[in-house]
Amino acid sequence: MDGRQQDGKGAQTKALVLETALGMFRAKGYAKTTMRAIAAEAGVSLGSAYYYFASKDDLVLELYRESVTEQRAAATEALANAGGLAARIHAAMHAGIDALTPYHGFGGAFIGRALPPESAVNPFGEPSREVRESAVGIFSDVVEGAKVPQFLRAQLPELLWLGYMGVVLFWVYDRSDSQRRTRMLIDGAAPLMAKLVAFSKLPVVKPLVEEALALKARVQS
Repeated sequence: MDGRQQDGKGAQTKALVLETALGMFRAKGYAKTTMRAIAAEAGVSLGSAYYYFASKDDLVLELYRESVTEQRAAATEALANAGGLAARIHAAMHAGIDALTPYHGFGGAFIGRALPPESAVNPFGEPSREVRESAVGIFSDVVEGAKVPQFLRAQLPELLWLGYMGVVLFWVYDRSDSQRRTRMLIDGAAPLMAKLVAFSKLPVVKPLVEEALALKARVQS
């Protein structure tokens, strides 16, 4: 068997383990699902399951990675027809919630795993850096095609991503039909964010924004 065939089979096995795990998370809950049970359900050895995913946290990180990839693809298509900043924020955030929607049933368990600072799935931690940078990159695309004050352009993508993280937290606990309230939140927040960005260039507001950005930089250094 050549390398390409091996790579293809490995990718299929990895996808099978991930799909099986997600199905079991939905059916049994995150806490009650073990790696041994996932391997048995997928019909692979426990060693094979651990080869692709060292823990359940790695499975969640892979889910995070896939959802960001899906969000980016949908957002890129939507942004091609979105002009102003409000419309572009709206498109990117709705694309993210669309990507996450199939996993709403066990979102709370994932948030619980993401909270510890040392967790592999903490969105602000080192293990998730690559996925986080990809997610922030979506909002870089949002900013790229919009009118934004020059002094704010470099910082705005991360600020928008942080705002989106707040939306995701709201979505996790949203029990309205089809998470209708989350959609309403995005619809209202996107134009509000765009207005705040526009106001940031006003002489009376700009120094305050610059001070806040400087504080953010000091805290993160």
